[in-house]
Amino acid sequence: MQTQPIEPVTRTLAGFASRLSFDALKPELVVSFKKYLLDAIGCGFHGASQPWARIVNRWVAEQQGRCEATLWRNQFQGPAANVALGLGVMIHSFDFDDYHQSKIHPGAAVIPAAVAVGECLGASGREVLTAMVAGYETMVRVSLATGPNASRLKGWHLTGTTGTFGAAAAAGRLLGLAAADMASALGLAGTQSAGLWAFLADGAMSKRFHPGRAAQSGVMAAFLARSGFRGPTQILEAQDGGFCRATSDRFDLSLITDRLGDQFHCGEVNIKPYACCASSHSAVDAVLELKHRHVFTAAEVERVRVKTAGSVVVQCGFEFPAAAGIVQAQMSLQYIVAVTLLEDAALLEQFSEKKIADPLVLDLARRVEIAVDPDIDRVYPERYANRVEIVLRDGRRFETRVDYAKGSTGQPLSLEDVAVKFRSLSAGVLSPAQADQIVATTGQLEQIDDIRDLTRLLA
Repeated sequence: MQTQPIEPVTRTLAGFASRLSFDALKPELVVSFKKYLLDAIGCGFHGASQPWARIVNRWVAEQQGRCEATLWRNQFQGPAANVALGLGVMIHSFDFDDYHQSKIHPGAAVIPAAVAVGECLGASGREVLTAMVAGYETMVRVSLATGPNASRLKGWHLTGTTGTFGAAAAAGRLLGLAAADMASALGLAGTQSAGLWAFLADGAMSKRFHPGRAAQSGVMAAFLARSGFRGPTQILEAQDGGFCRATSDRFDLSLITDRLGDQFHCGEVNIKPYACCASSHSAVDAVLELKHRHVFTAAEVERVRVKTAGSVVVQCGFEFPAAAGIVQAQMSLQYIVAVTLLEDAALLEQFSEKKIADPLVLDLARRVEIAVDPDIDRVYPERYANRVEIVLRDGRRFETRVDYAKGSTGQPLSLEDVAVKFRSLSAGVLSPAQADQIVATTGQLEQIDDIRDLTRLLA
């Protein structure tokens, strides 16, 4: 653990976010961010129909206010900060949004801030893309520095706690904040950081709320800093009340500034092919691999053993309750493995209220055991690996380990793959022609003079 910062960490990060230019971005990074944006839009379009998003969006609309930004699918325009809240909840509404190995969902916190503030200002596509990169990189580095595993085990939901920094960096970059004001924005964002894992105890809606609230807080922080409101410019490294020290006992501040501006961790973001916790995805792949290789049915399965990291046992290894809700199903390795065995899929329909009460799924879930694998524990969270062992009723036993799940940086989805996912998520809302127009506009985002050319398609 680093006890004395060797440089002004918050100000260094603020300077990076403030000065980042589109010309500094490699072409492959720009392509990645087009994928992240299209994926977030698809997740948001589907998420808007979920009850938790409808509640939040109704509140956003009731507040009314200045018409600065568009709440997708709602024919409503309102203040950028409130719209960012709604968009963040929508994007994270079904746990289908992007993720980074540092245990965060950056898109759900950063993209709402970048798009809402960009629309408010009439920013170009290049400016919005640059702001997204600044926000993602800021959020990822702050999460890495906390020692994400240690912070998670203290009960913090890092998407909520680090998302404020990413949203503030994105919004501040669009507002043209100088480095000193950007440091204040990061300070104001960090002092609003929040998000606790208590939602898992009863399947509460608060998990969906965290990235939206982070986006709203970050936007507010950036606008206040622009107006001269001073925030704590040592928010990350302060000995007393600094973010990293307050949220973790295994932090490393050097990870915030190491090769900052040269190495972009945000290019390592993963896009989900499955609608459940990312830590379970390699287990899904393992089940599908074993079923394909050995050709058996779920009815032949006697028991299953999933060997994983210690943190994943805490987070996803709980006994799946018969009266569980969707959030608990999406976080339960027992349920995810069982439903994948039965249906060869872990998509939207596998996490419906009807499916999670299915006696066949519940019976099989009770026969799934979760245990710690020391080898996997050593590489987590750098690798979200899982080992799955399946024993059949006739005594046959099959086992495999998957280190890099489909959609991860080890098996990335292409822009075409993400477009297929987008069309699937938006099929009930958009015509094929409308979907094609959004895909095309996102694909040429750097050529757009005004981001409102895109947000008009999302209204």
